[in-house]
Amino acid sequence: MKTYTYTEKKDTRSGFGAGLAELGRTNPNVVALCADLTPSLKMGEFIKENPDRFFQIGIAEANMMGIAAGMTIGGKIPFTGTFANFSTGRVYDQIRQSIAYSDKNVKICASHAGLTLGEDGATHQILEDIGLMKMLPGMTVINPCDFNQTKAATIAIAEHHGPVYLRFGRPSVPIFTPADQKFEIGKAIHLTEGTDVTIVATGHLVWEALEASKALYEQGISAEVINIHTIKPLDTKAILDSVSKTGCIVTAEEHNYLGGLGESVARELAIHKPTPQEFVATQDTFGESGTPAQLMDKYGLNAEAIVNAAQKVIKRK
Repeated sequence: MKTYTYTEKKDTRSGFGAGLAELGRTNPNVVALCADLTPSLKMGEFIKENPDRFFQIGIAEANMMGIAAGMTIGGKIPFTGTFANFSTGRVYDQIRQSIAYSDKNVKICASHAGLTLGEDGATHQILEDIGLMKMLPGMTVINPCDFNQTKAATIAIAEHHGPVYLRFGRPSVPIFTPADQKFEIGKAIHLTEGTDVTIVATGHLVWEALEASKALYEQGISAEVINIHTIKPLDTKAILDSVSKTGCIVTAEEHNYLGGLGESVARELAIHKPTPQEFVATQDTFGESGTPAQLMDKYGLNAEAIVNAAQKVIKRK
């Protein structure tokens, strides 16, 4: 089987910062806004090189979304930056009315998503943001897996016309995708080929899925791992083609099982090809304080949980 290794770990929010800095050098229409969290969003390089194209809005996230929507009228491409909880739940009305309904070309860039925000606890963690954003008509939803993919996604969404929700995180995770990759919105990436079970994963769970596939291989189980970096629009063909071979599927995400990737996959399977499915996700719960590793283990968002789900779903074929 194909295996993946890494030599470095880095946070995906730094991939966003690197991508934004590159856009600052290549696309004069790109502007950035932040709600008093520029160090956490890694916006420093963009600000240093383009001080006249950066706007510090302060702790006024709703106002930031309205300003961003207005900037698009003049041809600007605004990238807003704050924590995922404040990028979605706090400002949902402004996103719905001023951005999504009006089809404004705003890029909503959300750091510190999911449980891996860690010690800041449940009030700052958000596990329902993918569901909130994917339900908005016309909204593209992207959740990349490592530094390189986040950088590539950040650059790619500037060329996409329409509102985008780009989700990334705080902890350092393995860098295992190519630095020179071409990011295609809505195009899943096959990481390993397999015949016994399909594992589709997004964000931080992609690396865990690869680790699970190695453990399954040692048990004589052939797992096909697919990186679903774009949750909306979903690459339905890639999923259906895979389950046509394997006959069962596991979905893995750092999100509530209600409203996330797994639910989107289940809908497509129900319509096109009913298939046994198991969900690796949080089980309709809020998070709590702890280190990212502690929380991922407690809530079953790791390679071991994916292995267990794969063993279970294979028995249902």
